[in-house]
Amino acid sequence: MEKLAATIAGEICLSKDPGGSMKKWREIFGITQTELADFLKISSSTLSDYEGGRRKSPGIGVIKRLVNALIEIDKNRGGKVAKQLEKDFKPKEDVFDTHEFFAAMKGIDFLKKIGGECVANPSRLKETKVYGYTLIDSLKVILEIPVHEYMQLYGKTPERALIFRFVENGRSPMIAVKIGRFSTDMKPAIVVLHGNLEAKKVDPIAIKIAESEKIPLLVTKKPVEEIVAELRKFES
Repeated sequence: MEKLAATIAGEICLSKDPGGSMKKWREIFGITQTELADFLKISSSTLSDYEGGRRKSPGIGVIKRLVNALIEIDKNRGGKVAKQLEKDFKPKEDVFDTHEFFAAMKGIDFLKKIGGECVANPSRLKETKVYGYTLIDSLKVILEIPVHEYMQLYGKTPERALIFRFVENGRSPMIAVKIGRFSTDMKPAIVVLHGNLEAKKVDPIAIKIAESEKIPLLVTKKPVEEIVAELRKFES
């Protein structure tokens, strides 16, 4: 249920019309304004003002309460709507694959294990720790994964490396990371660009984003099978 709640909250926060998005989700759950307002212990007019855009856009705290209320009311009814929605929000395993470590790995050690080269924020590798990694099909995640589902990339913790495969210049993966930052309020500890890409040919925009977000950006051509075999020794 936590992923479902985070997904819905992320969509509302990202929406150009958060009030309209709130109303949409309330209607999807089949809950009236009065019922939701009573559950939240606010007036129906206050909720109506939020949904109609007549009140200042709600903060994340209000959105979290609203989403949790939708799920809780549905749970009291048998949870049919949430169960159906969760089917649609299952991780797309052909797009990304998450792995967790049994202990923290230093960023500098991670760099050595993947045979990589750091092209942005090398000094931060000494203080960076990763607790897992996610293998990502860079093209598919950009084309097929809605922004509000980016949280699934982070597995159990954002303190991980996102390894983007089939990278041509690095710009698209870093833009995805930047956009995902706004939708999930998370960012990875390290980003890896994997593919037939020379370090000196990484897109300047990708490097600029990495620097602004203070994320070490690594490049590697080491076969992904060898990387996985090396990192598997540290998986929980």
